[in-house]
Amino acid sequence: MKLSLSVRVAETASKRDATHTFTQLTELAAGLGYEAVCMRASQVGIHSPLEQITAARKQAESLNLKVSMVTGDFPVPLNNEQGPDGLRNITPYLDLTELLGADLIRIAMKVEADIPWAQRASDEAAERGIRLAHQSHTQSLFETVDGSVDVLKRVGRKNFGIIYEPANLDLCAQNYGVETLNRFSPYLFNVYLQNHIRRPEGKTHLLTWIQGVVPHDPIRLQDERGIDFLQVFEGLEAIGYNGYVTVHQAFREIMEPEDAADQSYTYLKPFCT
Repeated sequence: MKLSLSVRVAETASKRDATHTFTQLTELAAGLGYEAVCMRASQVGIHSPLEQITAARKQAESLNLKVSMVTGDFPVPLNNEQGPDGLRNITPYLDLTELLGADLIRIAMKVEADIPWAQRASDEAAERGIRLAHQSHTQSLFETVDGSVDVLKRVGRKNFGIIYEPANLDLCAQNYGVETLNRFSPYLFNVYLQNHIRRPEGKTHLLTWIQGVVPHDPIRLQDERGIDFLQVFEGLEAIGYNGYVTVHQAFREIMEPEDAADQSYTYLKPFCT
């Protein structure tokens, strides 16, 4: 398994603005030993000029970093009603992904009507050797394990898959261990990791469709009493996963990006050898 650092570690709460330049982030990632960065629109997106996109690819390649995945707009990470709109015009996202030298795009789906659009977008992406994936996420068609597998089967495209994210599954009271990973295995394109503790006194409140509002507190990846990462990696090993494991957490409430990237790498690297 290979470690990737999401540029989300250096985003403001709005998810639109970056606190660090792409040069700073790539130098940080490469210096620590990450093999890739996960791109989001806070750095480069479909709105970005060609010169900025090509410069980002050149910068990453100069440090032997891949771009593990591309989230090309703001509505997808914001998980708002406009999130699925990209499926209805996937071409700009494919162009962006090709220019960055990547082959995986994160998309969003909210309602049943998004399924045929996901099929069409996947077909267009397949013509260019690009894959599409949806993250395990609250308030989406991928909130539960059963719902996720159902949508994956209904879309029914080899280049359409899932980004396994145990923390979101945990918020929805879903099993995220080997049983779930066995079900996700045929469709597993990426792994996102972040950590929290669910507790009644939690200061962060997130709405889920299945569990209502879930109070929790973000914690570092290495902190105990949150996500059971030993169970996560035992499951990933059991299914033979050898793709990217992405440090996806927004650490801004608890630590600086440099410390987050460093400590997360130190904690995760032994799991990935």
